[in-house]
Amino acid sequence: MMHAKSDSDVTSLAPSSPRSPKRPVYYVQSPSRDSNDGDKSSTMQATPAFNSPMESPSHPSYGRHSRASSASRVSGTFRSSSGQKGTRKRNDKGWPECNVIEEEGDYGGFYKDKGISRRCQIWIALFGFVVIFSIFCLILWGASRPYKARIAVKSFAVHNFYFGEGSDTTGVPSKMLTMNCSVKMSVYNPATFFGIHVSSTPINLMYSEIAVATGQLKKYYQPRKSYRNVTVNLQGIKVPLYGAGASLAVSDNSGGVPMMLMFEVRSRGNVVGKLVRSKHQRHISCSMEINSHNSKPIKLKTSSCTYK
Repeated sequence: MMHAKSDSDVTSLAPSSPRSPKRPVYYVQSPSRDSNDGDKSSTMQATPAFNSPMESPSHPSYGRHSRASSASRVSGTFRSSSGQKGTRKRNDKGWPECNVIEEEGDYGGFYKDKGISRRCQIWIALFGFVVIFSIFCLILWGASRPYKARIAVKSFAVHNFYFGEGSDTTGVPSKMLTMNCSVKMSVYNPATFFGIHVSSTPINLMYSEIAVATGQLKKYYQPRKSYRNVTVNLQGIKVPLYGAGASLAVSDNSGGVPMMLMFEVRSRGNVVGKLVRSKHQRHISCSMEINSHNSKPIKLKTSSCTYK
């Protein structure tokens, strides 16, 4: 019994026929600017969806079937990877083992070049310590400079004074002077953080440029912020006066023999051991008149002495 085939039957059977090749059909419809939402929906429905992206190489479609195929590919990938995970070996902790790629080459020298070597670090630290210590010592030296020892000559006493005729070592006749005397002075150390070592050059009692008596201050140590009174003995035995002997006798008979006391006091403070030292010198000269008949100490005024 024969039935007439309708157009819909022919359309549905046409793709299933193996003899007829599959021909891609393209519908390109460009919506106008004046089209409304209804036209847009009809246009979207009129555009066919291809079974695979290969059917439309130049215009890929993002239809429902395309998303489905992509989802199937992604799910297939996860299934294959999950299947591989089941075959991997696992370590003691249950983690899957993986292959480690070991790169050849020694990188020890590469990393060492980036940092500073141990020896260089030691030298830098030593140099920094020397610089800091030098600055510290320089600051202490500058701070110790104002602390000069203060010396004041208090009095001068004549214990023995005798002059007469005699001759020197070569036999030349001359007036000879023998005397024994002492000088008293005070020393004050104003330094607040170091002591001082006090000494002096030979203390000379001069008459007409002739040293008639000589003595020297013994070296001693004086603590910080302290006073000390020192006494130095001067002695001259048979000192030839030569041409100045006649004037000495005249001056003694008239009331006093003009003499000059000259010496230099030195102070040294060890601020930081022997590395940092503070040194000062004071040149002192005092004028006075000595009488052979007066053995009382002669008080020296401030104006009688000069300190340089």
